Formats: sequence, C-alpha cells, structure tokens
Amino acid sequence: MTEMNSGMRGIGRPSAKRSAHRRDRRARVARVLRVALLMLVTCGAVQRAPAREQDSKLLDTRVTQQSLAQTICKPGYADAVAPSLDEIMAHKNQLLAARGIDPDKGSGYALDRHVPIVLGGAPDAPENFDLLPWAGRAGERRKELLAIRLKRCVCAGRMTLADAQAAIVGNWTKQYGRVARMSCDAEGLDTDAIGHDDDGS
Repeated sequence: MTEMNSGMRGIGRPSAKRSAHRRDRRARVARVLRVALLMLVTCGAVQRAPAREQDSKLLDTRVTQQSLAQTICKPGYADAVAPSLDEIMAHKNQLLAARGIDPDKGSGYALDRHVPIVLGGAPDAPENFDLLPWAGRAGERRKELLAIRLKRCVCAGRMTLADAQAAIVGNWTKQYGRVARMSCDAEGLDTDAIGHDDDGS
C-alpha cells in the first residue's frame, strides 16, 4: 500500500525536465516580446518627430509626397537639379565672410542645406544654405549620412516626406541614432560610418 501511495503521489506532478523546458520557453517568449517592444519604441520615436510644415523657401516645389518616384527617389535627381560648383562656392564664400571666418580655414566647413536636396530641399535658395563644420557629431558628413538614410526610408515607404524633413530640420543629431537603427533597404549605404563620429571619437 505504501508503494501504491508513493506511485500515486508522482502522478500529475511535472518532472524537473518538463519544468525546466517550460521555464526556457517562457524566457524565450519574454525575450521576443522585449525585442518587439524595443522596435516599436525606436520606430515610434522617429515617427513622433513633429511633421510640421517647413518654410516654403527651404523647399523644392517639384518634390511632394505624390511626386517622389519622379523626383528624389529617381536615380540622379539630386545631381540633375544641383547648382554648379562655381555657384556653390560663391554661396559658401558669402557665408564665410558674413560670419567672419578666415577664407584660409574655409576648407574645414561645408555649405550645408537646412533641407538637403535628397529630402526635397531647394537646390539654390539662399534661405536654405548654412555652414557646418565637416567633422564632429554635428558635422556635415554625419548629417549627409542621416539624409541618405532618411531618403531611403521615405522611398521605401517607411516614413513620410514631411516626417523626414522635420527630422533633418529639427534636432537632427538626436534623431541620428534612432534613424540609424531603422531598416530601410540600406544596401549600398556605408553603414560602418553610421553611429560613429567622423572625428574618430
């Protein structure tokens, strides 16, 4: 009888192996949920960038949400509408002089556009021009990488043109890391440079 009772006590009681399997399964589910939540938070942070209407003087009127395939998402568009090198240098020299920067140090600065051509910025509007140092966390090289990634996200349908323009015109250095983690068909993009400072820091 004692043996029978002992056997009955074992019925319905999960084995140690089965319990461990259930714990592993719960842990795997928890990890998947954490990753999914992180992706939602990351993408949502970018989408929450205020899609405010930009100053029309900064924009290329040919580029709209409806004309993407014929404009910025068309290979060669930016080169086709960009001003000549002589015009670009003339604008840069004017800004250097206006800000009291020695022309001999001008090579350390880039002629920036508040809204880059690849995101529908006006190619030659003086109001769209600015100066940025080439290097550093807030430098032109880093901003160009962000503009390329944003354009890919727009052309892939992962982000609207207005959201991309708001991200680049606003606090773009804050948006940089978030956008860099998005997957928007980045084939051909120098992803090794994404997330690293251009000055090597």
